[in-house]
Amino acid sequence: MGYDLINGNSFEVLEEEFPDNHFHAVVTDPPYGVIEFAEENVEKMRDGVGGVWRIPPELDGNERKPLPRFTVLDDDDLEMLQEFFHKLGDVLYDKLRPGGHVFIASTQLLMHYVSNGFDDAGLERRDVLVRETKTLRGGDRPKGAHDHPEFKDVSSMPRVYWEPWLLYRKPLEGKLTENLEEWQTGGLRRESDDRPFTDLLEDGKTPKHETEIVRDAHPAGADEEKEAHPNLKPQYLMRELVHASLPLQEGTILDPFMGSGSTIAAAHALGYDAVGIELDETFYGMAENAIPRLADVDTPVEDRPDFEHIQKDSASLTDFS
Repeated sequence: MGYDLINGNSFEVLEEEFPDNHFHAVVTDPPYGVIEFAEENVEKMRDGVGGVWRIPPELDGNERKPLPRFTVLDDDDLEMLQEFFHKLGDVLYDKLRPGGHVFIASTQLLMHYVSNGFDDAGLERRDVLVRETKTLRGGDRPKGAHDHPEFKDVSSMPRVYWEPWLLYRKPLEGKLTENLEEWQTGGLRRESDDRPFTDLLEDGKTPKHETEIVRDAHPAGADEEKEAHPNLKPQYLMRELVHASLPLQEGTILDPFMGSGSTIAAAHALGYDAVGIELDETFYGMAENAIPRLADVDTPVEDRPDFEHIQKDSASLTDFS
């Protein structure tokens, strides 16, 4: 049991290094608008100068994370987004085993582009998971409202209190039981005998100590200012999803947009094999350093009795890099 990290373009890596029908599941938080993780915009975000990223001010002494402004996307950006997720759907269709699930984070404004791309690729839409979390999106008054007192009770869009995760599956042939026997995929792992996996994810925001782990894992030199990954997801959430993605508690999980490694850390904490691919060298270095510490974070998920036998067989993190 262990993980493999690859620094490269996920489309090229998957096409060149992995056979078809290889992965049991995909759990990933992709670049929502694609352009926000283009090199020039990542550098602007790191320098605190904005671009497509909204750099929130400090509030009550707390520094808030950058947030992509998807309302600035033009028609060309949206067309590129559609093509991106269609291409991703095609690749995942080939590399997933029949019945393999895809858990993919999205956003209210853009999730239909993800869905259209995956639908066109032939993947089956199964559900939309609701992650309850208070974000900084929406709720703002119109620009220039300070000059118009009559607009003080107007918001440009709702304040967002939830995050969508789309759930897709590669089609399977025959009965679910037959697919489970042949491919170990097709269903979702229950939370317990009494409770199935549900589409309401009540996890809240990422704990501060996890953000600090990722910030401290930044590969920058000692004299450089270090920031955590802007889209870091909490270990409790990621372990819930990883747990659900392998119905028989065996197989390999893929995160083609690894970021700082939260999916890979969650998989390893639960004793599952995983492959993480990341294009950005800084985020890749961050993941290498952060995964061992994130995997050591305690959450209620790994305390479930059915994980005990898996974790005993898990290889040392130092064997995989």
